[in-house]
Amino acid sequence: MKASLSWLKTYVPIEMGASELADALTMVGLEVESATDRFDFMKGILVGRVTEVRPHPNADKLRICDVDAGGRRFKVICGAPNVQKGMLSAVALPGIRFPNGTVLRESHIRSVVSEGMLCSEKELGLGDDASGIMELDGSLKLGQDLAWALKLSDTVFEIGVTPNRPDCLGMIGIAREIAGIQRSRIIYPDVRIHEDEDQISTLASVIIEAPEHCPRYAARLVFDVSIGPSPFWLQDRLLSVGLRPINNIVDITNFILMETGQPLHAFDFDRLAQHRIVVKTAKEGTRFVTLDQKERILSSDTLMICDGEKEVAIAGVMGGMNSEITETTTRVLIESACFNPVSIRRTAKRLGISTEASHRFERGVDPEGVIFALSRAARLMAELGGGRIVSGSIDACPKEIPKREVPLSLSRTNHLLGTGFTQEKLKTLLESIEFRVTPIDEDRLNVLAPSFRVDIKRPEDLMEEAARLLGYQHIPVTFPSIPPVQRRRNPSFWIRDVIRRWMAGFGFLEAINYSFIHSRFDDRLGLPENDFRRKTVRILNPISDEQSRMRTTLIPGLLGSLQRNLAQQFRSLRLFETGKVYLPQNPDELPQETEMLAVLWTGFRFEPGWYGKETPCDFFDIKGTIEGLGKAIGIRTIEVAPMPDDFCAYLKPRRSAMVRTEDQNIGWMGEMRPETLTPYDIHQEVFIAELNLDALLPFTTHHKKAEPLSRFPAATRDFTLIVDKRVRAGEILQCVASAGEKWIETIRLFDIFEKDPIPAGKKSISFRITYRSQTRTLEDKEVTQVHQKISDMLLKTFDASLPE
Repeated sequence: MKASLSWLKTYVPIEMGASELADALTMVGLEVESATDRFDFMKGILVGRVTEVRPHPNADKLRICDVDAGGRRFKVICGAPNVQKGMLSAVALPGIRFPNGTVLRESHIRSVVSEGMLCSEKELGLGDDASGIMELDGSLKLGQDLAWALKLSDTVFEIGVTPNRPDCLGMIGIAREIAGIQRSRIIYPDVRIHEDEDQISTLASVIIEAPEHCPRYAARLVFDVSIGPSPFWLQDRLLSVGLRPINNIVDITNFILMETGQPLHAFDFDRLAQHRIVVKTAKEGTRFVTLDQKERILSSDTLMICDGEKEVAIAGVMGGMNSEITETTTRVLIESACFNPVSIRRTAKRLGISTEASHRFERGVDPEGVIFALSRAARLMAELGGGRIVSGSIDACPKEIPKREVPLSLSRTNHLLGTGFTQEKLKTLLESIEFRVTPIDEDRLNVLAPSFRVDIKRPEDLMEEAARLLGYQHIPVTFPSIPPVQRRRNPSFWIRDVIRRWMAGFGFLEAINYSFIHSRFDDRLGLPENDFRRKTVRILNPISDEQSRMRTTLIPGLLGSLQRNLAQQFRSLRLFETGKVYLPQNPDELPQETEMLAVLWTGFRFEPGWYGKETPCDFFDIKGTIEGLGKAIGIRTIEVAPMPDDFCAYLKPRRSAMVRTEDQNIGWMGEMRPETLTPYDIHQEVFIAELNLDALLPFTTHHKKAEPLSRFPAATRDFTLIVDKRVRAGEILQCVASAGEKWIETIRLFDIFEKDPIPAGKKSISFRITYRSQTRTLEDKEVTQVHQKISDMLLKTFDASLPE
């Protein structure tokens, strides 16, 4: 958005210099990206008098002029028809850069040297007249800089207006911000008009057939206008912001667009069929020629302005050739409307058109500013076009425009901003930018937002307004008072953090795989048809068949990671992964997300080295890993239990187990079947475990109970039982632990024997129990008595016998 300082000064007295004003605007949120002296290029363009004019010897239409610029004399070649002896004009010397970028250089024109140039208004950017050179007032002093002689002084700001501030896409909006900075008042232009006796209601009509796209449409008629060039002041205003003057009527609509931010359009009233305006959407495929003489193909959602027979403009974007203002126009219908921003944005984007009007409509215009801009245009057309204003206006507004009242708390404002506003101070700041503030009590205020502030919707928006008007640099630096609160760590985050640190400490590498898996993963793992992991959530638009399902287990991902590493000759690997699995629920429900941990170990227990030979890992390595991890996360006991035969078909029987704690299953572990590994091109032993972290979380504790080491000696006793082969060692360990003997410190299995002389179908299991007291030295007979009690219990419970 370009803004001229001299233009802004017509609405508000500006006390600051250009540089200070640029800083002030930036501090209130209107970033000034550049500030340029509009007439800086005129340094070196002088006031000169033509003292002699004679024909060019080699060109019929050119003349050689002698020019006096205050004692400095130049010979200039000129082709302007109005050049004459004695006239004052603008003389440009070599080295001058004109607004169009051209650099003037001394030149030879038909063998005659031209030492400068006599300039037209258009060449200097002071108007659109290029028919002849400028003729200056004869009272000006020769040799003066032209800008100084004509009192030309202006700074043009390039302001980056954010999308939420469409009210600042006009000079009045920026002037309003300056008034707020200075705590002064803005001077609005006079829009009072003198109306003729004719009534607009008898001459024209407006129908809105698409009220959802056009909440307001207003129109006025101005008759008997004369089309011609605009006066210098109007052309200068447009040129200062980069717009090209066309004629007085079109220039007025462009001037008001830049002044108020409200786009207008002028129609030739006599070219509107039935003198009617109809606002409706186009028919699909309609062809329409816009003002840039290009044919556009319209879609059914394009909002159009039509007359009684045809389309005459693309609403909010561009007018049509069939209703434009021409030199013969005498009767004008002025349009001032409010269109739906979404509708205009879609139309402009689809057609590839971006205009000053569409830029503003896309961001939203002030619905209450429609009539102000309309009256301003009618007054100027009467003044500058000699027209007469038809009495009345058409204001089609299908729905009442709601007012936005926002409550504001003084104490909350000061708390959030760290300020010390009084109610009066806060009221003054907001009223300086035209908010209406009504105190309710000592703390509360009711604030009515002006219609042009479409971005004000909640109390925090008003607080921001107060802060920026006060100046962010004036808000004292304060630290918030936050009472100390002991924060509780998220249990899910905590357990994953502990697992990562513990597993990494034991040489495991973390794998992070996609949550998507192969559509046939269940067949690869050999899952039974009724296995719950076969029911998966399908991806609607999968990248490939290998990533077409949401995973129900982490195992396929780890096996894929192992496959890739084995291909790189990494034969010994320890991997783990934490992540969610997705188990389908009812069709109308989202899947259940369960946090899981998967662990994989393959290769060696220890890497071969000078300290020993390579030792392959086995089931007890993965079991020990899970038990150690359980202690790390504060689980009291980790137990293993027999696994149902059809639970994990990808694990070897009798080399796999369920993982339990306090009689609840929390996972499984074991050695994988070779036939399951073959599709992954894995041909070595692989041990895995998978734990349900959500299920084991209630059994974890952040706080570990420390117990002092006993100062008294321990006593150990061994016993061997001959039991049925189907009895598991874990069952015996659990039975001993459940005996509740307080002196038992540890129970350790140290031998299993199944050969001769042990009877067929039986096995020998040997344990060592350590007894210790925390308070005294145990006597041998006490230990023997407890140990005998445990032996008798085991013999009876498992129908066992003692070896001979």
